[in-house]
Amino acid sequence: MDEYGWAASPGMPAAEAVRASWAATVAALPVRSHITGAVIGRQPFGIFIRIEGAPDAIALAEITRMPLGMHLPALRASVSGEVYWHDDRHHQVRVRLDEWPGADA
Repeated sequence: MDEYGWAASPGMPAAEAVRASWAATVAALPVRSHITGAVIGRQPFGIFIRIEGAPDAIALAEITRMPLGMHLPALRASVSGEVYWHDDRHHQVRVRLDEWPGADA
């Protein structure tokens, strides 16, 4: 698998489901709420997270929030963090991770 990728899984939410549930996602995950989830995608700019308990929600943790010297978590890694913004345009919950791993897998 390429270093950057999107984990193919039949359990991944469809784009339409993410859009349709956006209002409910924002209501359920207000700013400052804590989330946990699994990394479902890695890109040069950050990671995408499937949020536990929110089956039609996607979070993004950007590298601009990553401490120097750290690396992107591996696909399927468990992560947690705090919601700091709701990106209405992309229907993404923006998250600051509690911690970043020190090595790629």
